[in-house]
Amino acid sequence: MHRIGFFVCSGHEALDLAGPLAAFVHVATVAGQSPYELSVISRFGGSIPGNAGLAIETKPFDAESFDTVIFIGGDINTMQSPENIEAARHLAASASRIASVCTGAFLLAETGLLDGRRATTHWHYAARLQSCFPHIRVEADSIFIADGPIWTSAGIAAGIDLSLAMLEKDLSAEITHAIARHLVVPWRRPGGQSQFSAMSQMEPESDRIRMALNFAREHLDETLPVERLAEAARLSPRQFGRVFRRETGETPAKAVERLRVEAARLRLQEGSEPIEQIALAVGFTDPERMRRAFIKLLGHPPQSVRRADRRDSER
Repeated sequence: MHRIGFFVCSGHEALDLAGPLAAFVHVATVAGQSPYELSVISRFGGSIPGNAGLAIETKPFDAESFDTVIFIGGDINTMQSPENIEAARHLAASASRIASVCTGAFLLAETGLLDGRRATTHWHYAARLQSCFPHIRVEADSIFIADGPIWTSAGIAAGIDLSLAMLEKDLSAEITHAIARHLVVPWRRPGGQSQFSAMSQMEPESDRIRMALNFAREHLDETLPVERLAEAARLSPRQFGRVFRRETGETPAKAVERLRVEAARLRLQEGSEPIEQIALAVGFTDPERMRRAFIKLLGHPPQSVRRADRRDSER
């Protein structure tokens, strides 16, 4: 029996716990039986309030040992108390697999186990995690990362992706697919997939700017000067540039570059096309220009996307 402990602190995020817990609970639903024994644990046990005011009953952390420990996100300051850090170190010392969901990465980081490793958290807190723990290689744009026996995920629903990846590694793709269908969630979103799309980041207010962005996304392999985007938006180039920057916070040229990087990243993850071919297909004039754009926007070159995706698929 594989024992999994979900460690929560006061102020925990309800969905950070409920999502991963549901994924493991429903192994028995789709397979008839489960190799897992699940426990929700905390420093002292008892009723632990969440950030929505909902409390959950827990067992004291030192009552048993676990094969997998998952640190659930929530209020960062509360989880970084000396008592919780001590509990985290104790639990991590005996577990063969350790994970965090969302801001649970901050508690896991306190154990020192993330030092020198790749890790992620909710995009809103990624810069803070990197600043507080400079020895971690924080990848703010990943849904989840498995670096050896240490797994970390982005926030909220991303904990489900992490759990499904664990289940696929432990059991089979067939069972995991059935669980995903039962939960009505996507199956096997790649760990390196962006936490949010370039289009959603820009969120323009007007239909005209949305039209221009949609046009750009559909014609990335073509030259896209401001005049062409302005024509798609039915505005003069001067008016278009002013409205575009006001609504998106970026120049049209930078927005197109962001869309091209996102499109290239998806192609790198989903296939085996040569990087040179991908660069031309999404509108970069050469691979070097694409490499510079990746480093500027994502912090790493295109090659690392493919390497990370291969590492995730091998785990």
